[in-house]
Amino acid sequence: MLNEHNNADSVDNFGPDKSHDVPKQQRNEDDEQTEQDHNIIHTQTKITQSQENLHPPKREEANSKISPRPDSDVELWAPQVEEKDGPEMNIRDIVDMQEIGFIVKIQPPGVESFELQVSGQMLVAELHQVLMDHEITCHRTCFSLQLGGTTLDRLTELRSISGIQDGALIKLVEDSYSVRDARLHLRHVCDLLRSLDPTDAYNGVNGSSLSYLTFYTRGDKDCESVKKRASEKESVDCSPPDYVLPGCKDRPLTPLQPVRDDWKPLQCLRVLTMSSWNPPPGNRKMHGDLMYLNVLTMEDRELNITSSTRGFYLNQSTAFNFNPKPAAPKILCHSLVDLLSQVSPTFRKNFSVLQKKRVQQHPYERFAAPFQVFTWAAPHGDHTLDCVRAEETNSSHMGQDKQTAGQSRDWNEELQGCRELPRNSLQERLHRERSIFKTNSDFVAAATQGAVAVIDGNVMPLNPGEAPHMQMFIWNNLFFSLGFDISEHYRPLGGNTAAHAAAICDLRGAQAYASVDIEGLHTLGTAVIDYRGIRVIAQTIVPGILEKNQEQSIVYGSNDYGETVFTHPRFLELLNKTTKPLRIQRHQVLDHNNVPVELCSGIETKGILGNDGRPYILDLLRTFPPDLNFQFSETGESGEEVPKECQSFGYPRRHRHSLASLRPELIEAFVQHRYEHYVKMVAQELSQLEEQEQSEDLLLMKACKAVGSVSECCFDIRFNPDVCSPAVRFSSEAVEEVQRQRKLLWDAAAFLLTNQIPAVMRDCLDNTTVPMDGATLTSVLHQHGVNVRYLGSLLRELHTVEDRRRLSHIERISVSEVLIRSAKHVFRTYLQDVEPAAFSAAVSHFLNCLLASTSFIPDSCSDELLSRRRSRRRRSHGSRVSMVTDSLWARLSPAELWGRIRTEAGELDIFILSLFSESIDAIIEKHGLQKISLLREMAIKTGIQLRDYVFESRHRPVFNEEDVVNMFPVVNHLRPTATDATRLVQRAHTAVQQGLLKDGFELISQALTLFSSVCGVLHEDVCMCLRLLGRLSYILGEYAFSHQEKAARSYERIEGVDHPQTIQDYTYLALYCFAGGQQLTSLQLLYRARYLTLLVSGEDHPHIALLDSMLGLVLHGLTEYELSLKFLHNALNLTSNYCGATSLRHAHSHHLLATVYETKGEFRTALQHEKEAYSIYKSQVGENHDSTKESSEYLRSLTQQAVVLQKAINHIYSNAPSACIPPPKFSTPSLPAILQQLNLTCGIILIPLSAKEVADLRIEMKGKEKLQVEQLENQLLKQKNHKTECKGELQ
Repeated sequence: MLNEHNNADSVDNFGPDKSHDVPKQQRNEDDEQTEQDHNIIHTQTKITQSQENLHPPKREEANSKISPRPDSDVELWAPQVEEKDGPEMNIRDIVDMQEIGFIVKIQPPGVESFELQVSGQMLVAELHQVLMDHEITCHRTCFSLQLGGTTLDRLTELRSISGIQDGALIKLVEDSYSVRDARLHLRHVCDLLRSLDPTDAYNGVNGSSLSYLTFYTRGDKDCESVKKRASEKESVDCSPPDYVLPGCKDRPLTPLQPVRDDWKPLQCLRVLTMSSWNPPPGNRKMHGDLMYLNVLTMEDRELNITSSTRGFYLNQSTAFNFNPKPAAPKILCHSLVDLLSQVSPTFRKNFSVLQKKRVQQHPYERFAAPFQVFTWAAPHGDHTLDCVRAEETNSSHMGQDKQTAGQSRDWNEELQGCRELPRNSLQERLHRERSIFKTNSDFVAAATQGAVAVIDGNVMPLNPGEAPHMQMFIWNNLFFSLGFDISEHYRPLGGNTAAHAAAICDLRGAQAYASVDIEGLHTLGTAVIDYRGIRVIAQTIVPGILEKNQEQSIVYGSNDYGETVFTHPRFLELLNKTTKPLRIQRHQVLDHNNVPVELCSGIETKGILGNDGRPYILDLLRTFPPDLNFQFSETGESGEEVPKECQSFGYPRRHRHSLASLRPELIEAFVQHRYEHYVKMVAQELSQLEEQEQSEDLLLMKACKAVGSVSECCFDIRFNPDVCSPAVRFSSEAVEEVQRQRKLLWDAAAFLLTNQIPAVMRDCLDNTTVPMDGATLTSVLHQHGVNVRYLGSLLRELHTVEDRRRLSHIERISVSEVLIRSAKHVFRTYLQDVEPAAFSAAVSHFLNCLLASTSFIPDSCSDELLSRRRSRRRRSHGSRVSMVTDSLWARLSPAELWGRIRTEAGELDIFILSLFSESIDAIIEKHGLQKISLLREMAIKTGIQLRDYVFESRHRPVFNEEDVVNMFPVVNHLRPTATDATRLVQRAHTAVQQGLLKDGFELISQALTLFSSVCGVLHEDVCMCLRLLGRLSYILGEYAFSHQEKAARSYERIEGVDHPQTIQDYTYLALYCFAGGQQLTSLQLLYRARYLTLLVSGEDHPHIALLDSMLGLVLHGLTEYELSLKFLHNALNLTSNYCGATSLRHAHSHHLLATVYETKGEFRTALQHEKEAYSIYKSQVGENHDSTKESSEYLRSLTQQAVVLQKAINHIYSNAPSACIPPPKFSTPSLPAILQQLNLTCGIILIPLSAKEVADLRIEMKGKEKLQVEQLENQLLKQKNHKTECKGELQ
């Protein structure tokens, strides 16, 4: 093992910025900030929680206390952008951010002072938030902070305050309440009372989401008692639930969300609600009354409370008599909690216990997620009284707007203002990116809320006289439109289907331009929300665009697909800077006067100069090159133009719209492939070159032409996005260039089929990638640049693979993905005909038609207003209450639904129709699909939330309306991140590949700091850094649990408790737990991971083989031999299926079984398994390999033990006189040996190297790298002059 030690002192005491990780109960307060408070987003918002640091833990802290989802149709992309010129990133700046905090004393009124660790970068406003979360001061909201009698400014950093130092005393001074302050205080108190209640997480509000890691790691606190029981020879129950055991077919949903004892909140009050005497009359306002409250305590005492400018006190009012005079006892308390604690002993006791449990939660469980996460399964909880929820609903016009009048945010100005912030130094870039991320997350939350309000009918349309699908809306300074073809604008592209797809294409383009981040070029804030079958596009409003027609506003691009085209020098200058990173060719098209017009983008990209003077680009749906394999036009290409590779796959095919484009990942892979070909051509020609001068020009021109470069003297591949647009006209001089561009597009399309799809299958065969569900398979395809519409081609190729059985899980997931995506398309149009009162019945009916095993008719009494007894009489008398069965959606039958699904799937690939020729039950049985996995995929993709049920019931429909708990929006949005941190991660990967593990660790630690500062701790990039730190720490022999535990907990919060990456995090966390001596915790984590894998992908999956091998080893270490053998035998079978019977993994599985059988004393069986292992090792790696030698030695040892045992048995049964025969030795499992096998199972090989060997390895790798660079330089040296000559040719 590499025995290097990292000097992590520089990061030990750093608490990273958590401006987006305020506790959940404070998220709502931020929603009602005044205009002054909104300016905080333009400052360095860096909240630091004293309870939790995100730095790598100190060595002495190793034993301290330890505590993506909606699936989208688009995976957003950030192009590779060259580092901008400017000051080089100063690592010292990063180290300065990791400064050691200092301790201050906080003096609340009426209680003793307490110490709090803070950071010098913390704002006073952020210290306010920390105190509102602290156990002692959590019930206070309206206060100011004073140091030496001076009130501290909320927007000041602590380090800039004179007199602040270690041990400084900061006093908490109570302020007078306003109506707004009183409402915020009441909301905060209610949030504290339900802080342990998961209802908000189930309902998907306030940034709440679920996390269950503590449920499985809390046993670590009882390690001492476990060790004590083990020393006393007490048995510890290691057996899993039956549904986790190999071979069990039950897939219950209830364990997905285990019930925690501390999650049932202690009841402090029976009722807390607003009084009917609100608002206070004028004479009482003159006395300072703000509002009145009604409280029913646990002692059944009714209280009427006045909220005044000075605080809270009891009044003498009753339900029917208004008497605002103070009641006895005349107690005035600044905090409502203090008042209730004095009048209700039960409240005082339970509230204290509740807050102690709350602060014991891991901080990651309390922070609000930056983007709301929705869970697809939830218990059907009781609806409780909530005065805040009721008051907000009534006072905000039925859910339209939480903002009070005059406080609406100008989203466009905020977003564009953040993008215009300076970016010269690292600190400026961090401040800018933090502001962009925070504003974007707030925008997405507002857009989601507005989209739901639009579909619910709570927003008045701008054009109420139009048809519903053509209506547009403005809400909270956001513009909302629906994903339908308005005024037949998208008719040339495919109508409503094209309009639906255009929203996602536009979002991809906005992400690409935002990632390129050209100064002075502006894009709109955009979010795409799918809710109840309707797609809603939310955008910020360009200043002045509503005052005139869009045609009058456009100064660049075309609004009629090329009939009229405009250009503008300012847009040309800005967009020209994006052409290189986006690989867009600058080109000319003919306008309506046949005059050439120069463009640096697709013709549909429109440029608008807003009234604020900023240049905006919108309609970015043609940012990436078109995919010629899928064409909307009937007129296909001539057979000579279409490459043979495409023709062999049956392309081109007619597509539902003309917006099919190549993925940016494919473009980069294709360009890299062409560049390698270009280098080889130049190198070969240079080696044969005899004449120097003239021939070099011809050589380079030949190479450039061969690879499709737009330049004749240097490699530069770019694509013209308009060459396939039917309405776009080019000049006669550009015909040849257009043909070259079309050929380049065909070459890219053929490259996808011949290179990228086989690459996907190779990675799956090598187990480099192991998809578990549709989302992870989609991610793997996108990483290789393959669109999901190529799933038919992937399935076709899978059927031609020689060892097809090893990819059966890929085939199964692919079939499932095609099936569910087709069902989702049908479901979208199905929901559009459903009346609001019948959503639950309609959704349950659709799911029954999709997944139920029997045909049925929906219950005619699903309507709650229609009783069974009177239904016949009402029907006979022509009742106006329509029957459920009279609705259009109720007429859907399973056969009709299956026909629609087959039609949808057949449009992707005719090959899929051959797979979908039978019923859905036949498909499920043929491909080994799980109904529970199909249901999960369907629910995630459509936003359905369900409760537990049983699939096996054949006497009634599987689903009824009570099973459908809710429907959530599925949101796609922009994903800003930290660019400097991304570069640090890239450098870290390079360092690790060179063996510089310590340097890699330091770089990732710094990247973690930057990611946390910009995005908050609940972010996928932070999780990625934590995983890498955990892996490197483990390899370096250091404490890895803390990093991995944070990664697992964060990913649960931001992507879901059953996301495949969460399963992976649990798996590696179990390994680190075992290495740390926490065997029982490791076992429970593995049981949880196995249950989730069974739920997501079923038992026939490669990851189950890994988990079963690990479970067998851990149970072996806990001397649970029979259970161990169950899991190891299952792992053996799965390894044979997915890795091959002659693979090294299969040999390792045989060896693991041999060790367990040896421990049990069954040497004959152990010998059989080890012989199989030895045979595989010998055939695969040879007799001289270490693995073969170790297996041979182990065989010899097993043989000797078997002989000794047999002699002992023979002696016992013989009548010979007793002799001194040594008893057979039964080996006991060694935990270090088991850990070594766990490492091998997980693919971690620890190689002991001396310091000299490490140094030699580094020198060797650097030498190889230098040699490769020199060879490339020599080959291309003579191109330098030619590149200089053509420099600026395409600029």
